[in-house]
Amino acid sequence: MSRTPLVKLVNVSKSFGRVYALEGINLELYPGEIVSLVGDNGAGKSTLFKIITGVLNSDEGSTSVSGGLGVMPQLLTGAAKKVEENDTALASLGLNATVADALKVVSPKRIQEAMKHVEACELAMMEDESEDIQMKYAHALAEYADAGGYDNEILWDVCCQAAVGMEYEKCKFRELKTLSGGQAKRLILEALLRGPDQVLLLDEPDNYLDVPSKRWLEKVVSETKKTVLFVSHDRELLENTATRIVTLEQGVNGNTAWVHGGKFSTWHEARKARNERFAEMLLRWEQEHQRLIDLVKTLQVQAASSPDMANKYHAMQTRLRKFEEAGAPEAPPVEQDVKVGLRGGRTGLRALTFENVAIAHLTEPFNFEVFFGDRIAVLGKNGTGKSHFFRMISGDPTVSYTGNFKVGARVEIGYFAQTHAHPEFENKTLLEILWEQNSLQLGAAKSVLGRYELAQQAEQQFTSLSGGQQARFQVLLLELAGDTLLLLDEPTDNLDLASAEALERALSNYQGTVIAVTHDRWFARGFTRFLIFGAEGQVYESPEPVWTH
Repeated sequence: MSRTPLVKLVNVSKSFGRVYALEGINLELYPGEIVSLVGDNGAGKSTLFKIITGVLNSDEGSTSVSGGLGVMPQLLTGAAKKVEENDTALASLGLNATVADALKVVSPKRIQEAMKHVEACELAMMEDESEDIQMKYAHALAEYADAGGYDNEILWDVCCQAAVGMEYEKCKFRELKTLSGGQAKRLILEALLRGPDQVLLLDEPDNYLDVPSKRWLEKVVSETKKTVLFVSHDRELLENTATRIVTLEQGVNGNTAWVHGGKFSTWHEARKARNERFAEMLLRWEQEHQRLIDLVKTLQVQAASSPDMANKYHAMQTRLRKFEEAGAPEAPPVEQDVKVGLRGGRTGLRALTFENVAIAHLTEPFNFEVFFGDRIAVLGKNGTGKSHFFRMISGDPTVSYTGNFKVGARVEIGYFAQTHAHPEFENKTLLEILWEQNSLQLGAAKSVLGRYELAQQAEQQFTSLSGGQQARFQVLLLELAGDTLLLLDEPTDNLDLASAEALERALSNYQGTVIAVTHDRWFARGFTRFLIFGAEGQVYESPEPVWTH
């Protein structure tokens, strides 16, 4: 493997006003490396990506990229968020962007420019069919061919077949928003992995993918010869693909980077040992610092009554000054401390009973019983009816079904929605929501928000929060409600590692019943029953997780 890095960051720092996002980041990515970027929500992962892509300039340091750069943002269009100034091309696509639009912006720049010339000539020919325009059109087509445009269209055809199941010509005008989240992600991933760019930046590439698609992602990423830097909170994906893990950590003057040169399975212990070493070194420094201060004070008193001690006093002053100028060793990073405290309570033995229930156009009739204290993972490919199943249980009148289901005695249902869609929170801050829903005054509200690392976002509107922050706030609302049965639809999708692990600990101590739709294989390890939604409409219980359909 060549030791010439394709990506190199040297002492990169970035601040936004008084907020220091990144401080002294050093990073090198070499050909063929698969590197994961992890960190708490808000640690600066998106900022670092934007600096590498060039849409943001660092305040200090230098960044270099060679070999061509392909980028997939977390969100493929501006449909789910306000598009930021200078955002990536994909994220900046309009709400009506088509499959063709998306594939164009991940194509090589030369092809993009040639395509613009062709399209401009085609528009001109609608109004002017002069020989001059026709010659310009012919020249543009030749330029497009020289740039590899027609070969690229063959590539697009392969990508569309793999992601959407149809030829490019049949789906190129289809709006991207009509695809499932998984289809849209796979379309772009196929194009980037098959394209010419040698460096790929992938922001949450696994989000919205079902497990068969995640396994496909693991396979193609592991087999690619490209250099890949990806952000993910999927612990199975991290374990199965990443050769190094870069962790953004909160330091005194901004987020710093620590590189773990091993697999994810050894990351926790390595990070713990590192932080303990830093803490020990800092403690020793502080003890030595205090010892020197005490010596200076003692010698100062002695020097006042004994001129012979004056030289020793001045020498010790010099030693203390040099010790302080050298500075203290690096302090352990500030760790996110999310404290989830789900309450729950006793219910009747049978929490839910399903008799010949069939969800319209999605499932065959099935019978199933949920008992108090169950931990049930609902598994299956995208589109098999899992979210409809949850919405039916929660009382959504738009879900059509036959058969009967019964909610048991003292069962209060709390629902965590995958999309975080809460129209009732529109234009409301977290403080306003907590007051309206739970009558929490300012002090109490900030206290509970603090436990979820959301105190600084107290006066932000819910819709302006990151996906991870919205997820944490939803869990907080479940805690305050004290529901006895939790319906969790992909609860770990946007949670950082610390938050996901905090949720897992809370669920293990929760006195109540938990049913979770998940594609998170690591998270599913904590469940004891598995309800499978098959591709052909069958719904059945399995003693083990089933990820194949």
